[in-house]
Amino acid sequence: MIDAGELRKGMVIELDGQLYSILDFQHLKIGRGSAQVRLRLRDIRAGHTIDRTLQAGDKINRVRLEQRTAQYLYQDGDLYYFMDTETFEQTPLSAGHLGDALNYLKDGMTLTISRYNEEPIGIELPITVELEVVDTGPSFKGDTSQAGTKPAVLQTGVTAQVPFFVNKGDTVRIDTRTGSYVERV
Repeated sequence: MIDAGELRKGMVIELDGQLYSILDFQHLKIGRGSAQVRLRLRDIRAGHTIDRTLQAGDKINRVRLEQRTAQYLYQDGDLYYFMDTETFEQTPLSAGHLGDALNYLKDGMTLTISRYNEEPIGIELPITVELEVVDTGPSFKGDTSQAGTKPAVLQTGVTAQVPFFVNKGDTVRIDTRTGSYVERV
């Protein structure tokens, strides 16, 4: 059990028998009243988002997750299959469990699967991934690395802003937390 005032972004908590991931939080201190914590939570199993306000002294159950290394294998309909690198057991996860991680998922990628009581609840991607640029606008003579950015469609279908010197066929490193360009590889 932890106080509501100690909650941070990314933690997994249990409220009313449901597991929630903290997407955002605000600690509010209002005049005479007690401090409050305003939370934006994502239901891990159902995938929907809710807003919740708690008193700073409220006790919350923090959930401990088991982390297992896995490799992404393939997609079959709405299910994505991952193989545990130690036991070679295959785990299917739906698109709802993966969320924005689908934008950066490549065949053979190594990542971490989070489990709660042996139930897979989501994945954690590496901080950066290398993706090939499949389509982008032309570069013009005189463009430099400091001149600005242009949109580029990457091999997974996600669009990222890249510098003008990046061309179709180049491989770029993308930060999976923000979706921003890091460097050309």
